[in-house]
Amino acid sequence: MAARAEAIITAGLRPDLFAGRGLLSSSRTLVFAALVVLIVAGFGFRVSGLSVEGLSEDELNKLNAVADYRAHGLTGANGEHPMLMKAFQAATIILAEKWNSTSFVAARPANHIAPETALRLPGTIVGALSTLLIFLIASELFGVEVALIGAALWAFDPSAIGFNRVAKEDSFLLFFFLLANVFWLRGQRVAESTDRNPNKYYWATAASYGAMVASKYVPHLFAISFCYYWMFQKLPQSRWRLGKKRIITFFAIIGIVFLILSPTVLLPETWRQMGLFAGGKRVSHDGYEFMNRLYTHRLNDWLNGIPVYFYFVFTAVKLPLLTVLGFLVGLPLLFRRKLGDGRYFILFWFMLWVVAFCFPGGKFTRYYTTVLPAVLITSALGIQFSGRWLASRVAGFSLKHYVPACLTVIVITGAVINSVHVAPHFRLFTNSLGGGSAKAGYYFPHDEFYDASMRDVMAQIASRARSRARVASESPSLASYYAEREQRADLVCISLSDPEALKQLEPGDFIIVARGRRYFSNDSLISSLRDHSQPITTLNLGPVPSVKIYELDQSALALIK
Repeated sequence: MAARAEAIITAGLRPDLFAGRGLLSSSRTLVFAALVVLIVAGFGFRVSGLSVEGLSEDELNKLNAVADYRAHGLTGANGEHPMLMKAFQAATIILAEKWNSTSFVAARPANHIAPETALRLPGTIVGALSTLLIFLIASELFGVEVALIGAALWAFDPSAIGFNRVAKEDSFLLFFFLLANVFWLRGQRVAESTDRNPNKYYWATAASYGAMVASKYVPHLFAISFCYYWMFQKLPQSRWRLGKKRIITFFAIIGIVFLILSPTVLLPETWRQMGLFAGGKRVSHDGYEFMNRLYTHRLNDWLNGIPVYFYFVFTAVKLPLLTVLGFLVGLPLLFRRKLGDGRYFILFWFMLWVVAFCFPGGKFTRYYTTVLPAVLITSALGIQFSGRWLASRVAGFSLKHYVPACLTVIVITGAVINSVHVAPHFRLFTNSLGGGSAKAGYYFPHDEFYDASMRDVMAQIASRARSRARVASESPSLASYYAEREQRADLVCISLSDPEALKQLEPGDFIIVARGRRYFSNDSLISSLRDHSQPITTLNLGPVPSVKIYELDQSALALIK
């Protein structure tokens, strides 16, 4: 099995990487061993303490969809999103329940698997395996050295880890996009440099893209691969040509695989849910807080919504500082002819991603998942270039060969230290350029906190609330779920943005003010409570204040009414 896995990995390396540069079988073994270490270590970061944070409202929707599937078969529950990830989540939840019912767990309750862990586990698995895919793509484009650096940066990057620990579709979207392009680039190499038939790589690419669309409805990522493909079609000597019949077959395979992996798309209720989502009726709140300012965040707000520079700020402040510096060095290198044609793939990746995600008015940081590997590969190019540049200026032949390796180790170690320091709340990581831990939660509070403290909040409220007390928050369904987990189904959970519901509040009821849940609809109320009332308690996410709980008295009620 290990020998087969090694063969799969080394098959992803261009032949010249071994022949031209004399990479021996022992070096292949070292590369294989390094990848195993990166995948296992990366998975360890992603899975450790997976239930430390409570579910978000978005994640609860996935849990409810899985419950609906199990109770009624395939339904249109959460139908605005495809089914593939929810199928994996259903499997891990069922396995977790079986594990929890064993006598081993009964005797050792500490080994109980929480619902949060079971729901999030599939994302951590595909996130860790993406390390291998990033290596294979980068090795096709730029060689083993850059590929290993890029894979290591992904394995230990705090933001990558944080994205993979959220039970949302973006990790699956990225995994199958990367897998598709592993086959796509392999097909190019086979077509251009051998006499073998590359069809199997084309069909594998199509099947992977079918799985990608079955993970999340973002089909425009196809354009990255096809722009790179069409770039070669005007070259008379190019042998990488599909032709009309194979292109038709290609898209037919995409459609067939998509239907197999997401059959709920055939249900009328799914189309109704998709229509509501496309019409903006699934946007439950009227704003998004970015750098302490509120913006509208509907997709069709375009330049009037969240600023275009949103993801550029994310790149500057949410990646390890040395990774950012490597990216700034590597980005100009993509425009140098000396780097080879592989640079065009990364350039198309950046360009088409920016067009698709930066200009619409609605943005979330998790959308950055699908471009982060391109950023890290570019950073790897910058690190490689900087190491060789420094080596060329080191006096003494015996030392200069170690300079690039030392620089690489320093950068990767920096990422590891950052992740260790911020664990298990990886989304809160902010580098020194962004102000460090003192600014955690300032830039993107909705995505950084992501309802992570709601479970602890409801445990506090459940222990002191009177019977049938009302609890106002911006995540009422999530509050109800955790109230039931605390055996307090009597609590009435209402929306903080519902004026009619707020009129029913009485002394002894509660208001939850969670960071990241500030909107136009509740901004004045939150400001009034902050200025004129004292919370009964403040909860932290790690070292960062995340939630304030107010128990209402007559003076607080006067502020509301």
